[in-house]
Amino acid sequence: MKSGSPKIFILTVLLLGAAAGLIWVILAQFHERDNSRQGGKALQAVPVEVAQIQRGPIALRRTFSGELEALAEFVVAPKVSGRVERVLVNIADTVERGQIVAELDNAEYIQAVTQAQADLEVARAKLSEARSALEIASREFKRTDSLLKRGVASDSEYDAAMQDQQAKQAQLKVAAAEVTKAESSLETARIRLGYTKVPAGWSGGDDQRVVAERYVDEGQTVAANAPLLLIVELQPIVGVVFVTEKEYARLKPGQLVSLTTDAYPGELYQGRIDRIAPVFRKSTRQARIEMTIDNPRHRLKPGMFIRATVVLDEVADATLVPEQALTIRDDRSGVFIVSDDGRSVRWRTVNVGIREDGRVQVAGERLVGQVVILGQQLIEDGSPIKITDGPKSPAAGRQKGDAQ
Repeated sequence: MKSGSPKIFILTVLLLGAAAGLIWVILAQFHERDNSRQGGKALQAVPVEVAQIQRGPIALRRTFSGELEALAEFVVAPKVSGRVERVLVNIADTVERGQIVAELDNAEYIQAVTQAQADLEVARAKLSEARSALEIASREFKRTDSLLKRGVASDSEYDAAMQDQQAKQAQLKVAAAEVTKAESSLETARIRLGYTKVPAGWSGGDDQRVVAERYVDEGQTVAANAPLLLIVELQPIVGVVFVTEKEYARLKPGQLVSLTTDAYPGELYQGRIDRIAPVFRKSTRQARIEMTIDNPRHRLKPGMFIRATVVLDEVADATLVPEQALTIRDDRSGVFIVSDDGRSVRWRTVNVGIREDGRVQVAGERLVGQVVILGQQLIEDGSPIKITDGPKSPAAGRQKGDAQ
């Protein structure tokens, strides 16, 4: 055991030395390869995808959700109470201005007219009687006055005749007033009788409207001014959305609006902003915007959900690049412009404007040719590149007229 120990020790040292040398060689080779890669990086062309810089129109659009409302509403209500005898229209019926849409039981009102006519006849008879009495009193006063002048009648007889004439004149005035009152009562009774036929008498707007709601059935007793029907005007119809402060400042009356509804997928309706509320609701911090929409066939109905798209800003001739071409370097937006020979790139800072459908409006110096849309993270200003035939961006291939 003791004689073999030096040999084992020497053998162990030799093996450890050989292992260390092998490890050093391997590490050196890896280091050399790594240096080789790093040294050639600046010279190696980076594969990138590019797209053409274009010029054309672009618009800033915003879509708001809302609902439709009737342009105008009219509640049909009787001016007198009574039992509903007939309702002449129903929901979805078209109604003309002034058309009779309901009738109340009129028996009570006919009786009132008859009674008023009788009262008028009595008042007229009393008026005729008062006229006759006044004529008699007037003749008697004239006779007494003549006798007094001849000394036949006394002053007391004259005074009595004059007082009787004056009394008959007052009675005639009262009788005439009673006739006027009776005539007025008869006219009132006739008007109330007419109120049992209930018209759709709205003012302004179109001469035709549509029944939206029916609140009563035949046989029900209703009070005066109780609602019977709701009649609405649907041409045009009103779209209502609510917007925040951010969009509010960009909206103004007259702006065109495109609308879609879930009821008619794929159909587009046109309108324009008509009214903008001057205040914001405290509960939502939003303002009401009203849009007028042409609705000649009455397909759009109040209460329908809508999506309204408004053009907030528009540029007719803008410099356009795909949105994926934008790169942020040192907190500044820019793009990599491909050189004329297609072998290198130049960094150009840009001011970003309107974004639409994957395209961006940019402004800057010498923005012509092609821009890098894929591979920007591997290149710098002046880097060599190799353009590959990658898939085109949907926005990159759009033509000038496609921005509409």
